[in-house]
Amino acid sequence: MAMLLSTAMTALAAEEDLKSPPIVTAKAWAVSDAQSGQILWQHNANEPRKAASTAKTMCAYTVLRQAEKEPAILDEWMHISELAGSTVGSTAELKPGEQIQIKDALLAMLLPSGNDAGNALAEHFHPRLLPPDTAMLKAGLDNPALKTRVHFIAEMNRHAREIGMTQTLYRSSFGDGGTEEDRTTTALDLSRLAFTAMKLPSFRRAVATRQHEAPVKKADGTFRQANWKNSNELLHLGLGYDGIKTGVTNQAGHCIIASGQRGDQRLHVVVLGSTSEASRDADARNLFRWAWSQRP
Repeated sequence: MAMLLSTAMTALAAEEDLKSPPIVTAKAWAVSDAQSGQILWQHNANEPRKAASTAKTMCAYTVLRQAEKEPAILDEWMHISELAGSTVGSTAELKPGEQIQIKDALLAMLLPSGNDAGNALAEHFHPRLLPPDTAMLKAGLDNPALKTRVHFIAEMNRHAREIGMTQTLYRSSFGDGGTEEDRTTTALDLSRLAFTAMKLPSFRRAVATRQHEAPVKKADGTFRQANWKNSNELLHLGLGYDGIKTGVTNQAGHCIIASGQRGDQRLHVVVLGSTSEASRDADARNLFRWAWSQRP
């Protein structure tokens, strides 16, 4: 009996395709070359999905594109409105009436995944930007609840079009937005965003930041120190991972856009719809390790 079992196990092992991608819990994923942007391997990468706080990647990119034209905006002090300070979900613990500089607000959004900071940034830049076009309005940006920040969300969508994110529509500056049926993006589109955004040195520095402390001006004029740790646990492993953004909601599942380098090879991995935080990180790492092993 033992001999039969051993023979059966040997036969099964002989049938394993070691060149196939690892088995992951993610519903969709993509591995791309960071230098060329070329998709190397993928699964359901064109499937429209919700992608949670990965939207903050485009929010940060939109702000930093503005800063390229006018670097002084990073030193501006941004007011936290009642709406921004009461935003539900993950938070940087910014309170209504407080103020924070834009350069720190970006990290308040990216590191602890502060929805409050995402809303505040959208409100701050809204008056400077153009309104949504007819197509965006028909797709949901005509919602009166967005009136204080819709121009910024429209700018996020204009950048998405510019990059070639053909199946992406942002309805929020920090998450999916819209209805339960609405879908935001695809793994393929997020790979395009990673490729483009990581060309900006300011973006690379921001998403690689593990921890950040910043002054916050309180409503009474005094200051407090805020301290945020990056929710991207891959950064803290010290294994060559250096970005980009995590996300999670019940509908989207656990998501990540990740960047990693081994030797002179840099890859981007997008994982959407993993079953847990631990599974998401394992999915991303297994895809990185497998992809690096396949490269010449």
